[in-house]
Amino acid sequence: MKVNRLCVSWLLPVVLAACATGPKYPDMKSSIPTLSAEQGRVYFYRSGSAFGAAVQPSILLNGVVVGESKPGGFFFVDQAAGNKEVSTSTEVEKKLSFTLDPGQTRYVRTVIGLGFFVGRVYPELVDDATGQKELEEASYIGPPLPGHGGKVEAKGQ
Repeated sequence: MKVNRLCVSWLLPVVLAACATGPKYPDMKSSIPTLSAEQGRVYFYRSGSAFGAAVQPSILLNGVVVGESKPGGFFFVDQAAGNKEVSTSTEVEKKLSFTLDPGQTRYVRTVIGLGFFVGRVYPELVDDATGQKELEEASYIGPPLPGHGGKVEAKGQ
């Protein structure tokens, strides 16, 4: 019994520390810059599930690290239109390819799956309605947005 309590008391702070802690999307969406007509925007997000919380690989867009897959977190990247490849890597690399049109917004959800040694993170493209709905629960983990003194604050802070 003491061993179980010890495990829970050690594991709970680790899981909680692994989750995103920025402002929720509804509280800061008015701070997100307007998308330029010649670019597209890609939102990356992950559910707040504690399953696989310690697995937080980098997310690459066309071979460049743009952020991390953190439980309950989201960020976005504005890019020139064209073909895009998203990849994540733990014990194996997982890829997703799609086309981004000018003025288009796309949503990429990262999902944890079982792996042989460690969980695998799969990027998957979701439709606009699903992405917008699921983003409502996520916390901003991206870089500071321009014009906000170096940080984004949730309403009421």
